[in-house]
Amino acid sequence: MMMRSLFISTALALAGTSAFADALEGKKSGAEILAETTPEDWRTIPAEDTLVIELERGKVTVALAPALAPRHVEQIRTLAREKFYDGLSFYRVIDGFVAQGGDPFGERKIRKAKKSMKAEFERAGDEIAFAATKDVDGFAPAVGFVQSLPAGRDEKTGTHWLLHCAGAFAFGREDGKDTASTEFYVALQQQRYLDRNMSVFGRVIDGMQHLQALRRVEPPETKDDDIGEKIVSIRIAADIPEGERETWEILDSARPAFAAYAEARRNRPEAFFHFRADHLDICQMPVPVRKKEAP
Repeated sequence: MMMRSLFISTALALAGTSAFADALEGKKSGAEILAETTPEDWRTIPAEDTLVIELERGKVTVALAPALAPRHVEQIRTLAREKFYDGLSFYRVIDGFVAQGGDPFGERKIRKAKKSMKAEFERAGDEIAFAATKDVDGFAPAVGFVQSLPAGRDEKTGTHWLLHCAGAFAFGREDGKDTASTEFYVALQQQRYLDRNMSVFGRVIDGMQHLQALRRVEPPETKDDDIGEKIVSIRIAADIPEGERETWEILDSARPAFAAYAEARRNRPEAFFHFRADHLDICQMPVPVRKKEAP
């Protein structure tokens, strides 16, 4: 009944019934802004920075962020090219937390990849382009976007890092900060308390529904335990034949269209909204992506 009432209210609001709020005059919705974008407003994600996870239930695509965690990006590229993950599984899937994949028993041989890596919790660099938002955040002095991925910044240290929003892609580790190796995870919901404690180096841009649907399992203690759903393969898109791979574009956080889209999410202009908080929860803004049409 409550859901039915919500839909009725929405319909009446859109019909212009005086009992409901008016749209913000002169303000465009996010959908309208996207409809008016030009090709220059979109950035092609390089195939070398695109990770493709094949599951039996579907495909998951991850945009990698070498600008913020180059060692970890190089590690996942190397492991993918070694075909390290083929036939392994998502062996730790905790509802509302993470989906973790890799080798639960540590038996698979690592060839060229590192057995451990120096942490990249945050990275300094004047060359890192940070599109700041004006919004107050409880976990970072400033939040915004780096290459269209949600990120934090600390002006005192000059460092940037990717945020643990839903879809964050990172390597797991032991207590020691420099112990990440092969085991990776995807945040199923935002876990911001992990920011600057783990090396986040990418974000899922497509196929998140397949990770959310994975069978929930705890890490196995013996080989008789449930080891979760199979990873068919993990590849870097650049290694997939050009005629078979997908190319993705993401709304470019360096462009005015991105800032306008963020503002439309901060104060929703649609007539349905009676109260507008003038606030953008950085993890609640879906950054638009689209498949690039073949020439």
